[in-house]
Amino acid sequence: MVNAMSRRLDKLDAERQKRLFESAAEEFAAHGFDGASLNRILETSGMSKSSLYYYFDDKADLFTTMIERSLAVLFKEIGGFDPAALDAETFWDGFEELYRRAIAVVDRNAWLVQFGGMFYRLRSDPRQGSATGRLFRAAREWVALIIARGQALGVVRTDLPQSLLIDATMSLLESLDRWVVAHWSELERTEKDAMPRQHIALFRSLISAPSRCDRADAQ
Repeated sequence: MVNAMSRRLDKLDAERQKRLFESAAEEFAAHGFDGASLNRILETSGMSKSSLYYYFDDKADLFTTMIERSLAVLFKEIGGFDPAALDAETFWDGFEELYRRAIAVVDRNAWLVQFGGMFYRLRSDPRQGSATGRLFRAAREWVALIIARGQALGVVRTDLPQSLLIDATMSLLESLDRWVVAHWSELERTEKDAMPRQHIALFRSLISAPSRCDRADAQ
């Protein structure tokens, strides 16, 4: 169903897509997820109810799709990231730099944090949270590629099943994301600047391959 809906949406005129997502963004920002009205979104965007349900299952699907499309644009602003271009020397530093660029983008787009809070509240709702699953499936595929690349370079551990490393990385990723969304407004500039180094260090401690010195000490 998700793939079929996505293919349908790709055929929608770009200007109508833009008008719809701008209307939805304004509505969700003003009223939150629960208070947002599909009728107001339809009125503002000029789209009919039958058309909306042709492209989306429900309000949760519309919101999640809007987040997906927004993130795609923002990732382009961050500059993209190709795991295949990393080598053993740049692997972890590359992720720190990506994180640093992401923080700069969030600073310029404060609505991301607000929508992030809505996203995680929706994800925690057993009635509607299933719509958020596809974002995490996409993230999991990306994490799997990164771990495989790191293992090939010798910088990610190979002594545990790859599926366990992916699960552990995804759990840490979501925990950090939830924490950042919840505490962003309280953080000082120096704390935000320190996050790339501190948070990537957590991933390193979790999945990085032991150094030669560590292996020698273990023996």
